[in-house]
Amino acid sequence: MRKRAAVLCSAAAVMAGSLTALPAEAAAPNGADTFRAAKPVWKDCGTENYPTLQCASVEAPLDHARPGGRKITLALSRVPHTAKKYQGPLLVNPGGPGGSGLALAGFVAASLPKEVAAQYDVIGFDPRGVGASRPALNCEPGFFDPVRPNPVPSTRAVEQANLERVKSFADACGKKHADLLPNVNTTSAVRDMDVVRQALGVQKINYFGYSYGTYLGAVYAKLFPERVRRLVLDSIVDPTGVWYESNLNQDHAFNDRHRALMAWIAEHDSTYRLGTDPEKIEAEWYAMRAALAKKPAGDKVGAAELEDTFLPGGYYNGYWPYLAEAFAAYVNDGDFGPLVKAYENFGAIDAAGDNGYSVYTAVECRDASWPRDWRQWRKDNWEVYERAPFLTWNNAWYNAACAFWPTESLRPVNVVNGKLPPALLFQATDDAATSYQGGVTVHHLLARSSLVVERGGGNHGITLSGNACLDEHLTAYLTDGTVPRGRGTADAVCEALPDPTPRTSKATSPTSRGSTLHGLLGFRR
Repeated sequence: MRKRAAVLCSAAAVMAGSLTALPAEAAAPNGADTFRAAKPVWKDCGTENYPTLQCASVEAPLDHARPGGRKITLALSRVPHTAKKYQGPLLVNPGGPGGSGLALAGFVAASLPKEVAAQYDVIGFDPRGVGASRPALNCEPGFFDPVRPNPVPSTRAVEQANLERVKSFADACGKKHADLLPNVNTTSAVRDMDVVRQALGVQKINYFGYSYGTYLGAVYAKLFPERVRRLVLDSIVDPTGVWYESNLNQDHAFNDRHRALMAWIAEHDSTYRLGTDPEKIEAEWYAMRAALAKKPAGDKVGAAELEDTFLPGGYYNGYWPYLAEAFAAYVNDGDFGPLVKAYENFGAIDAAGDNGYSVYTAVECRDASWPRDWRQWRKDNWEVYERAPFLTWNNAWYNAACAFWPTESLRPVNVVNGKLPPALLFQATDDAATSYQGGVTVHHLLARSSLVVERGGGNHGITLSGNACLDEHLTAYLTDGTVPRGRGTADAVCEALPDPTPRTSKATSPTSRGSTLHGLLGFRR
C-alpha cells in the first residue's frame, strides 16, 4: 500500500483460522466513551477546484487506553450538505497508511451526483501522524533522494548498502518519535475516527475508503459495528495477509501489470517504435534499467528511480502513454530528458511523501509481525524475484525497516463481522496492489456485504474514476442503501474501461477525473 512514490495484499475456508483475536489495544476500554471531544469549529479553506471546502481540527488521546493523558490533533475537512434530506457524515480515506484525506473530501463531493453529495457532510481527515495532523511523523527527510543503491542485491556490498539505509531509517524513527511510535497503528487510527464521530455529534457514520482505507474501515466496523450506517470499500486489502505476505503477493501482480504495459506498447508500435514483440520490448526495458544502474539519467534516475517511475503504471493505466514516451525517447533517441521528467512527475518523493512513508512504515511495522531475521527476507525475496523481477527487491527495501523496527508488533484484527448493515465492496479482477482474492475474502468476512467486480480492470481505485457502471452502484447505495444481490461470488459485474490510446496533446501529465483520483490515492498503497 507511497504517497507519490503503500500496500497489500485465501479463500473463505482459511480465513477464520488465519486471523487472531483483537490486539490488546483494540480490546482496551473504548477511549471515545471516556474522552469527550469538543465540537469542531469549521472555517473556509476552499480551493479553486473545491470552493466550498471547510477545515477544522479535533483533539484525541495519544493513547486511547489513557484518555486523560497527552493529546494529539487531527486535521479535518468538510464539504457540508445542502439538501433538506440529510444522511449524516460520510468519512472518506484515500489509503496508505500515510495518505492525507483532506482534498479527497472535495473530490468525492464534486464527483458524486450533486443530488447525492448534497445529502452528506463529506468529511476528509488526516489520520494521526499524517499531513496537517499534529504531531506529524517525519523520520528521515530526504530518505528517497536520488540516486539510491541498486535495489537488486547482486553483491554483498549492494545488499549491505541497502541494509544500512533501512536500518538508519528505523533508528531515526526510534530516536525522533519514540513517544509516538507505540501509538501509530490501525486500531489507534480507528479509535480516532470514533472521536471524530463523537465530535460531529452523531450516533453513526457513513464511510468510504480506498485501498488501505478499506482495512481501516473494516477494522472500524469490527470495533464499532453499531456505529456504522453505510460502508463502501474500494480496492480491498486482504486482512488475512497483513502485511509481509501481502507484499510478496504484490510483487507477482505488479510484474504482470508491467508486462501488460509492455504488451500495450507493442500494440502501438507505430507511435513508440519499440517493436511488436512484448518480450523483446520487456528485454529492452531491462537493458535500459541496467544502463541506468551504471549511469543514472541526469544524475537523478538510476535503477531504483526507474522502478519508482514505472510503478505508478501498475496502479493506473492512464499513466501508460507518458511512461511509454519516456521509454521510447531513451531507447530510440538516446534522450533521457523525458525519462527525468517522468520521474519528477510520477516517481519523486516530496516532503509530503517523506511524511507519508514515515506513517506507512510506522503503521505497518506496528500492526503485524514481520520476520526479524534478514535471512528470511533474503530467501523469500530471491525466490519471488526469479519469477517477478520488476518490483520485488524495490518493494522489499521499501518495507525492510520493519525487520529492525524499534517497537513490538501487535496482532492483526480479525474483521469477520455479522453485525453490520449491508456493505458495498468494489474490486477489479487484475488490480495489482490489492488482489481480487482479497475482495472475495472480505466479501465472505462481512456478512450481508455485496461485491461489485470490474471484470478485466487492472487499476487500483475504480469508483469515481470514469466507469459509469460502477458509479451507478455506488450512487444507488449512497442514495438509499440499495445493494446488488447476485448468485455467484460477485453480486454484480461491470466491464472495465478500454486501455488508453497514445496521447495527442502536449500536457506533461494526465488531467482526467481518473488521474485526479489516482493523484490523491498515491502509490505503494
